[in-house]
Amino acid sequence: MSYLNIENLSKQYDEKNIALKQVGFSLGKGEVVSVLGESGSGKSTLLKIIAGLETQDEGRVFLADEKILNPSEKLVAGYDEIKLIHQQYKLYLNSTVEENIGRPLLLYDKEYRKERVEEILEMLNLSDFRHKYPKQLSGGQQQKVAIGRALSIEPEVLLLDEPFSSLDTIQKRVLIEELRHIFVDSEMTVVFVTHDLDDALLMSKKLFILKSGELVQHGSPKEIFRNPKNLYTAQLFSHLNPLPQNEGAYLRPSDVKIEESGLLKAEIITAQYLIHYTQLTVRLEESGVVWKIEDQERLYKKGDVIQLSFLEDNIISFEKSGENVLA
Repeated sequence: MSYLNIENLSKQYDEKNIALKQVGFSLGKGEVVSVLGESGSGKSTLLKIIAGLETQDEGRVFLADEKILNPSEKLVAGYDEIKLIHQQYKLYLNSTVEENIGRPLLLYDKEYRKERVEEILEMLNLSDFRHKYPKQLSGGQQQKVAIGRALSIEPEVLLLDEPFSSLDTIQKRVLIEELRHIFVDSEMTVVFVTHDLDDALLMSKKLFILKSGELVQHGSPKEIFRNPKNLYTAQLFSHLNPLPQNEGAYLRPSDVKIEESGLLKAEIITAQYLIHYTQLTVRLEESGVVWKIEDQERLYKKGDVIQLSFLEDNIISFEKSGENVLA
């Protein structure tokens, strides 16, 4: 059953700045999803409208059966049930971790406030840092405090606007995995927006792809990877190798095999050592087309001539190869 309903949202700031075009989808209670797109695709605007902090031109948002009113319809914008967390932590620098988390609860019963703060500290593994100030914390710990403060008043929906962009890769990976488990265990409905595919895959099992304000595809990572609806979506997952003399048809590097029986002969131009394989840049002998492929065994080097093969089922095709290409 749908819980958060986004119906045909459109937003245009001026003639040249169209943020959203008829964006709509529904989420079940406790569902965690990622909205993926490049800068300027409308991700932040979408979250602000869902939170009731931005006025849309068209469309509606419902949380359960309640319509979310925008600033033009509500005297005090926003809802306690929906919390938006930005890239900036916005912590009180002269307040401890414990005090920061408890700030939204100042008007609540003292005993409830104490119990809720303790619950949040334990949930986010921040109990040992309760008396520390923000400047004494790592970036990941500061972000957890910001999230803890948002969770303190028990919101129904959490909106994350690229909150991990300032963290290093290791910090980010650990924090995302930790938070994902917390969200699932607490049955929190979460919309996480990012431009980083790896972050999106770590956070959720369902992706929504935005491009220039339009929802161009949604589904599981596997569905989108194997059946992208356009070149833009396909390129989010990997480089694409164009098939010679077959406009609009492509192969992913992982779907090209190095085999002695292969029908395509190619010369290796460069060999780059990556974490899980050596990436080979090769030039096809007959057509001169340049491809990228994966050498899983790390057997080949620049200048080697190899034979390549692929399965017809792995070809990705689009009607017009020039549309929706990533810059």
